[in-house]
Amino acid sequence: MSLVPGAVNFRDIGGLPAGRAHTRSGVLYRSGNLAAIDELGAAAFRELGVRRVIDLRSDEEVVHAPSRVPGVETLRVPLFLGSVTSFFLEDISLAQMYRALLDRSGDRLVTAIRAILGAQPVVLHCTVGKDRTGVTVALALAAVGVDEDAVVEDYALTEENLPAWRGDKTLARIRAAFPDAKHLEELATRSPAAVMRDLLHQVRAEHASVAGYLRAHGMSEEEIAALRRVLVEE
Repeated sequence: MSLVPGAVNFRDIGGLPAGRAHTRSGVLYRSGNLAAIDELGAAAFRELGVRRVIDLRSDEEVVHAPSRVPGVETLRVPLFLGSVTSFFLEDISLAQMYRALLDRSGDRLVTAIRAILGAQPVVLHCTVGKDRTGVTVALALAAVGVDEDAVVEDYALTEENLPAWRGDKTLARIRAAFPDAKHLEELATRSPAAVMRDLLHQVRAEHASVAGYLRAHGMSEEEIAALRRVLVEE
């Protein structure tokens, strides 16, 4: 169940194991877009005391579904280089999409993760909180020592959190536009644990660690240490 009515897949990353420690609650929230929050949802949002929103969506998505949380600092960090529909047009797999994010948007991923440091509590979101949010949060958690199984499970939880009606409606709309796409359902509604586990393994194979990937794209050791202090309660 979403913590904020009207916001799909809104949840706290607190309580995940990180060795003998665990992630703090009430510091980092992940979510889908904030465009359908009603008065009840706005009250719940205010009660969380959120100080910053990190929006990973494109300009087109923001115009189509503007956030309904006035008075909160919002940082825009669009992650996709190109339109969202291009992935359906190219008919790439979910694993290929995530690989493209790593290869093409490393500096932006670092910018989004760095923004967690500026003010907390933070909400990090995209459209449904599955792909851009999933990859960004997974990298942040893995970089500060959260157990891999917990990182993967947190990512995979999105598939359970997306309401069935939304999946059916979204699939029908996209299928009408791209009737021959083979990876449509996976791209639109799935968050398989194996895809995230493989992605983390690829990052470690190429950069020795997830923190190494972030360093390669501009994040300093001091910032990574600060991120651990913010996210992990020893």
